[in-house]
Amino acid sequence: MPEKYTKIKKIYEGKAKKLYTLKGHRGLLLQEFKDDATAFNALKKGKIQNKGIINCELTAFIFTYLAKKGVKNHFVKQINENEMLIKQLKIVPIEVVIRNIAAGSLLKKTKFKEGHELSKPIVEFYYKDDSLGDPMISDSHALAMKIATEKDLKTLKQMAEKINSLLKPFFRKRELKLVDFKLEFGKDSTGKIMLGDEITPDTCRLWDVKTNKKLDKDRFRFDLGGVNEAYAEVRKRILGK
Repeated sequence: MPEKYTKIKKIYEGKAKKLYTLKGHRGLLLQEFKDDATAFNALKKGKIQNKGIINCELTAFIFTYLAKKGVKNHFVKQINENEMLIKQLKIVPIEVVIRNIAAGSLLKKTKFKEGHELSKPIVEFYYKDDSLGDPMISDSHALAMKIATEKDLKTLKQMAEKINSLLKPFFRKRELKLVDFKLEFGKDSTGKIMLGDEITPDTCRLWDVKTNKKLDKDRFRFDLGGVNEAYAEVRKRILGK
């Protein structure tokens, strides 16, 4: 019989996921993916059909792939269609954004036009704080706020660049351009930094290789239509279903 996991307490609920402690599984958490969708720091809210299921399946598949390539992460196993078992991490309050093609907020900070392919990926740090709107920060900001050490920041950047180098061909093989994406990291009980959170159309900009059609949350953000279909298409291309 499959092992049963009994939720004890909900310790976190964010825009897209819930986290629960589990009976008899110290050091592990249950991560539940929701259909809820938000944009513009939760000013826009809605739901995307089967998003919880799709994002759970995609994260399980991609994190398994990354683990096989030597990227340590919090994924343990998927236990049902929208829930997975993960290692408990102390999250580093820095979102790492990697940009391969100009899009989104980069267009407001530079003179790049949307779709411009960058000669070298840009790595940015953002401070995870909803009350401040998750502002972009420098290494110096992070050190001054004591939210990371110099060694931590170096590790975050190196891991992000490695993940990008693995995922660009991974998506390209499936006729998708990895435009940009955000990553979150945390420390395990020994202080080792590993990848956490998720990798999905919620956290990545993905464009069709031939048409540049957006197949990600931008369809929800900017009312482009076909949101459910875009998520289902990414699932089909990656998982074959």
